[in-house]
Formats: sequence, C-alpha cells, structure tokens
Amino acid sequence: MSLPAETAQRLRAVLGPRLSETAADRDHHAQSEAFHRSPPPDAVAWPETAEEVSRILGICNEAGVPVIAWGTGTSLEGHALPLSGGLSLDLLRMDRVVEVRAEDMQASVQPGVTREALNTELRATGLFFPVDPGANASLGGMAATRASGTTAVRYGTMRENVIALQVVLADGRIIRTGTRAAKSSAGYDLTGLFVGSEGTLGVITELTLRLQGQPEEVAAAVCAFDSLDHAVECVSATIQSGIPMARIEFVDAASARAFNLHSGSSLPEKPHLMIEFHGSPAAVREDAARFGEIAAEFGAEGFDWATTAEDRARLWRMRHGAYHACLALRPGASGLITDVCVPMSHLPAAVHAAAEDIAAEGLIGPILGHVGDGNFHSLLLVDPANPDEVGAAKRIATRMAERALAVGGTISGEHGIGTGKRGLMGAQHGEGWALMGQIKAALDPRNILNPGKLVPDRN
Repeated sequence: MSLPAETAQRLRAVLGPRLSETAADRDHHAQSEAFHRSPPPDAVAWPETAEEVSRILGICNEAGVPVIAWGTGTSLEGHALPLSGGLSLDLLRMDRVVEVRAEDMQASVQPGVTREALNTELRATGLFFPVDPGANASLGGMAATRASGTTAVRYGTMRENVIALQVVLADGRIIRTGTRAAKSSAGYDLTGLFVGSEGTLGVITELTLRLQGQPEEVAAAVCAFDSLDHAVECVSATIQSGIPMARIEFVDAASARAFNLHSGSSLPEKPHLMIEFHGSPAAVREDAARFGEIAAEFGAEGFDWATTAEDRARLWRMRHGAYHACLALRPGASGLITDVCVPMSHLPAAVHAAAEDIAAEGLIGPILGHVGDGNFHSLLLVDPANPDEVGAAKRIATRMAERALAVGGTISGEHGIGTGKRGLMGAQHGEGWALMGQIKAALDPRNILNPGKLVPDRN
C-alpha cells in the first residue's frame, strides 16, 4: 500500500525530506518491543512542531488516512502498530525541554523528550521527574499509555504527574488542557481524558509535568525468601504497616536466575524483594529497620544493602533489564508480556494462581512486578511459530485478567491495552466501554487516530 498521491504531495509540502516511504523506515515502525507485530505503515513522518502536527492531521483527516503516534517504541501491548496502514507519526524530533520552573516544581516538555533526558536537564535544580517504567521511554508515550513503574508506590503514575497538556485533535485543532495551578474545579478534566488514551483521541505535543525534590538520603537493598508466597505476603504486610517505600519490587526464582545469567550477579535462585527508601537520614534508617523486622517475620535472608549511588544504580539496572535477561532463559523465544493489578489484600493469591497456571501449561514465565501497588507482570516465553505455545500463553494472560477482575482489580496496571488486551475491555468496563467509543467518535469522527485500538469497533 501507499499514501494517496495527492495526500503524499501535500504532506511533503509540510515536511520535505522528513516524510519517508522507504521500506526500512516503514518496517521499523511495524515492530514492537514485545510479541506484537503488524504490517508496516504506508509512510513515516517526523514533525518538529505542534503546528506541523496540526497541518499533518488536517491533511490526513480530509483524506481519511490513519495516523498512529510513535515515541520510542518501547510499549508492550502493540499500542503504536499501524493495523490499517496509514501514517506513522514519529515524534522523537520534538525533543525540547521547553521550560523548567524550579520554584513551581514543574517542567514543560515536548513529547519526544525521554525521562532520562529530562532528569539529566534537571540535575542542577535539585529536582527530578519520578515516574520510572524502566525503559528510557518518551514522556509523550508515557502519558499516552498512563505509564508508571518502580517508583509509583511513592510518587504515583503519569496520571498524578501530568498536570497540563497541549494536544492536536484529529481535525488539526490545537487545544490546551489543565493549568499550572495546584488544583482546579473548572469543568471536565480534559488532561485526565487524554492521559491513557493511547493516541486514539489526539496527539500530545507538549506536557507540563510535576517534579519532586531529590531525597536527602537514599538506601536500597535486596533480600531473598524461601517461597513466592512469603515474599508477596511480606509486601502486603509492609504496605499495611504504613512504611513509606520509594520502591518495592518482586522477582521470582526464575527472574533471579535470569539476572545471574545476564548480568553476572550471584542472587540465590529464590524469590526476592528489591526495596528503596527516600527521606532524611534518620527517617531512612528507621524505615529500613522497620522493614527488616517485617521481612524477618517472613523468613527473609541475605540482605544485601546498596550503600553507594553506583551500587544502587547497578541494582536497578538489573531490575530494569529484566525483559532482556528473561528472554535469555530461552534463546530465540519471543516474550508475551502481561500485567494485572489487584487490591493489595488479593495480591498473594493472585501471584500464586498465576504461577500455578504457568507451571500447568508447561511454559517458562518469570513473574515480577511493582507489587507495592498490587501490580505484577509475567513474561511468557514462547516460540511465535508454535500455535500451541502462543495459545497457552494467551490462556494464561486471560485467566490472570479474569481473576483480577473477579476481585475488583484491572486487566492492566500499567502496560495498557494496545492490541493485546482490547478483547478484555468489555469485561472490565461493561457499558462504559461503549461510552469510550462514543467519546472517540465525537473527537475523531473519521476514526483516523490509531484505529483498531482501545475502543469498540464502530458499527
């Protein structure tokens, strides 16, 4: 397929050489970090300003050409795949930190700025942006998928940390949502509407973000447990005790083995918790001691404290590298990654049931996650050419989601819906899913923005 000739000509008038129809560029934008794939888009565009995005969307809307926003391509559920061809809108050239307002603890950025680039920019201010999904994702993509990560238990997700947006609508209109004020009761929360909309309602072209002060003291550690149940029960007890954790991560025995093979660590091949505390020196010492007491009640052993910034960075690099480390447990396999989030009281049972499902299906499927807020993941390793294995992995993912819904949880705590979980949206939202479709139809009547994602098909 290719763009209609007139549409391509009009887009080239806006973009010049920043519009590509080469096979290499198109194929790159049909790949996913995980299991999902699609046919390539018809073309790829690299805009540099909101005004260019506006002109591009106006042209594509008139021609009925699908537009799929693209960031760093690190999403895990196929969010940015061009299911119906069209134009892949690569936003990585929109990578400017527009303004840092240190006195307000805010920053405004273009969508192609990555979280690591922003924090590098903030080093001299004593501030940082806390949302850390592991991958060096673009902030626009993180907002579009309502990302979170290892620090969400203390600092929240993108929902809490995006306070205003500039968005280009399907017809090319540019709007601003939210304000710089600490709060507002002036009408609908349009910012909240676009955060998590996965590119189906508009294209984010600027974000205003909430920043945090760098903690005076940081302490991190890793400890092992004899059983998966004891490790997860320790998490629940810690949260219920009110200890203000900055991070509390769970990895199972298979994940620990993967870390050892991939990064040369020497973790016992048992379930582990990775923890971090932020605050004043006295508060950090007190919180660490209280956690140690709770962990000891659940049989924790081998506390390994990361006492320097380098040791802490090494610990979290190991955790953030879990995807590639776990892939090495089965060379040549692809990863079908799934996540769910449940109320904390149901976390131990949910993790235990997922582990039993994986064992019963005979797959390798490490379990890990940001369990401080009830969110955990499984990386199911399959041969993509083997339909039996793919089917088994999808059954496991579906049962995990169904059990989460049964106890008041959600089919995804942070990965989002994309192509992988769209079929489960009706089960979670009921008639609310149809309402989402009506909102989509109102804002994007020609259905050009990331079609085939998130909302029901139109009749």
